[in-house]
Amino acid sequence: MTDLGATARQASATARLEWLLVGLGVAGLLAAPFFLYPIFLMKIMCFALFACAFNLLLGYTGLLSFGHAAFFGGAAYFCAHAVKDWGWTPEAGILLGTVGAALLGLVMGFFAIRRQGIYFAMITLALAQMFFFFCVQAPFTRGEDGIQGVPRGHLFGLVDLSQPLNIYYTVAAIFLIGLFAIWRIVNSPFGMILRSIRENENRAVSLGYSVANYKLAAFVMSAALAGLAGATKAIVFQFATLTDVTWQMSGEVILMTLLGGIGTMIGPAVGATLVVTLQNTLATSGFPVTIATGLIFMICVLLFRRGIVGEIYAKLPGIKK
Repeated sequence: MTDLGATARQASATARLEWLLVGLGVAGLLAAPFFLYPIFLMKIMCFALFACAFNLLLGYTGLLSFGHAAFFGGAAYFCAHAVKDWGWTPEAGILLGTVGAALLGLVMGFFAIRRQGIYFAMITLALAQMFFFFCVQAPFTRGEDGIQGVPRGHLFGLVDLSQPLNIYYTVAAIFLIGLFAIWRIVNSPFGMILRSIRENENRAVSLGYSVANYKLAAFVMSAALAGLAGATKAIVFQFATLTDVTWQMSGEVILMTLLGGIGTMIGPAVGATLVVTLQNTLATSGFPVTIATGLIFMICVLLFRRGIVGEIYAKLPGIKK
């Protein structure tokens, strides 16, 4: 009974700590635009959501995709085209980008999940490159020029997104909704099955689960959330270009996830913050950004094998991932 009571008190203390950290994080988001450049903060949130969406597939399902840039950049194109050329409202454009990324994920996932390991990764890379060349040649993407001058418009016809604080808090709300969706997926029976597939796929099959269907569902969910990040980025920066659909972008999101910590809820967001901050800080200096990022990645691999947040969790075993 004493052990049960101690365990219950520890769980209660952990829950209070988690809610306290959540409250501090939300308060920090609300206050941040008064101290830091809002565009910089919105870029961090877009890439943090992208990395967390990727982590849903890699960290919780065990599937390494080299083609997630297709969903991120594809959603940006879909949203930018709908808002600029069709005159859609920003919320409708973001919804179209998210749905378009989910459908693209359904098609790519249908072929990719038939293989495992490196073969799965190579199939996703090949399919993403096919989509990249489609974006190069498709008329609506405008090739190397991209879609520029995308109007931010009015959210629900009421909120003027051309105002910095309005667009910032809109992006913050989308970011929090995306994180909550990932948290809810991970902490549901569906998420537990995904973890069992990651740990021992053969055991999951022996228990009667349709592993292929669960993998495909996880792939589509991850693609949709990556698309939500990409569509939001198109509204924030008012353009969509080929940069967002290149294989380098897929590699960048993998780097963000590894730096922060695979299989942790906030680790990819921390990794994205680190990478974006480095890019922003070193952009005007003479020091190459890629070299700095590579050096930090090497240090993290040598000293923080589980990633930054992963190492913190390892030191504090009472904290949930």
